[in-house]
Amino acid sequence: MGHSQLDHNSPIPLYHQIKDILVARITEKVWKEGDLIPTETELMTEFDVSRTTLRQAITTLVNEGLLEKRQGKGTIVKSLKLTGTLGRLTGFAEEIMEKGYIPNSKLLRAEFRDDLFIEKKKLHVPDDKSILLIQRIRFANDEPIALEKTSWPENIGNILMKHDLAGAKFYQILEESGVYLKKASETISAVNATPYEADLLGVSAGTALLDMTRLSYGINDEPIEFTQTKYRSDRYQYNIDLNR
Repeated sequence: MGHSQLDHNSPIPLYHQIKDILVARITEKVWKEGDLIPTETELMTEFDVSRTTLRQAITTLVNEGLLEKRQGKGTIVKSLKLTGTLGRLTGFAEEIMEKGYIPNSKLLRAEFRDDLFIEKKKLHVPDDKSILLIQRIRFANDEPIALEKTSWPENIGNILMKHDLAGAKFYQILEESGVYLKKASETISAVNATPYEADLLGVSAGTALLDMTRLSYGINDEPIEFTQTKYRSDRYQYNIDLNR
């Protein structure tokens, strides 16, 4: 399907097809952050659709935060980056550095697994397919701070496996491969360390840990990442800035 070819016989609504083409142009950097996109009239001509259909596609992308209407200017491409506190996993290293410590990671395992049914369900992966599991210990000044367990669908896993995963910033790798995260939902709770976890984190079994699970979604609203991170509560606080 060429970039401007719409399939009028497809069950997928035309506005949705246009939206997908426009998203591809943004992720492939045909249109970069801050660029003005072509006018409605130009796009109507290109796609040979009505103004209503085109507006539906544009409005969806504005609501999803990929495009922004500027008064008297037109429509511009917004940043694809996740906002502040959502960057928390990528931000672990930065955050540690801000406090003057040296961040480090140790890779425990990175393997494709087909038996992790809870993770598969979260990632909308069918039971007969495998997912990539990556487990790391995160350090600050050689002191273990957190255990991180991330799961990814196979196609994303294949991208990540080409890299050295010990110190990798997963989101950065994905962005460089044209995969962007749009939103994430997080749940934070308290759990007690199992003997195995306690051993890895250098605390005694039963110590309270901060358990953070996160599900991140791509631009097409499909889940891309399911992560569970257990932090030593004596070494890590979670700050959330609420803006109104």
